[in-house]
Amino acid sequence: MRNPLILLAGWGLGSAPLQPLVAALQGLDPHLRIQLEPLPALAQADVPAWLDELDERLPQDCWLGGWSLGGMLASALAARRGERCRGLLTLASNACFVARSDWPAAMPAETFALFRDACAESAEATLRRFAMLCAQGSAEPRALGRLLFGGAPQPDAAQLLAGLEVLAELDSRQALQAFVGPQLHLFAAADGLVPAAAAGELQSLLGDVETGLIEAASHAFMLERPHEVAAAIQAFLHEVGDD
Repeated sequence: MRNPLILLAGWGLGSAPLQPLVAALQGLDPHLRIQLEPLPALAQADVPAWLDELDERLPQDCWLGGWSLGGMLASALAARRGERCRGLLTLASNACFVARSDWPAAMPAETFALFRDACAESAEATLRRFAMLCAQGSAEPRALGRLLFGGAPQPDAAQLLAGLEVLAELDSRQALQAFVGPQLHLFAAADGLVPAAAAGELQSLLGDVETGLIEAASHAFMLERPHEVAAAIQAFLHEVGDD
């Protein structure tokens, strides 16, 4: 990869879930330059402010990507940067995380509201529950959930709530349609947070982009199956001529 790949963390669990994928990718090609980045440490749910912080912090002329919320923010930033972004790679990132009348393949609004209220009451308990939801659908959900929670940073309730509000507000559809660079969007067939149907909906929306579905895998599929995901990414980079 001639330009570095920036991978943004998902909500609440930090960058640790992405580290095995980075190791697997560099095992395939030690020349790959991959940089893991946290989400903005902001306590206000202002999407433009989150994007401003990322735009200022992250290097130009790189590939952008991320897991879940990180992928949605990467999509918005890719559209903002245009030709200054070399490509986009998302992992378990829905175009809209919360269901809308014209995007039903997402989490029901009522379910999301209950989760947000629980986070306001107890950030740590909610983060533990979130880790288990991320592991739902994996071969060993309890072990994977414990691993996810164990590697999470100390929760900051204000930042976590702001992140949830950003997650609910983001609608990546226009950004994904506007960005003309190469795109790869990977989903998991047994994801408990992003319905597998979102992969087909995204393919229908965007047409000529690459989407993939990791069978029998959870929302945390890049931690669960890092070598399989790395192989899919490497094949995509080879296809677009940036390996």
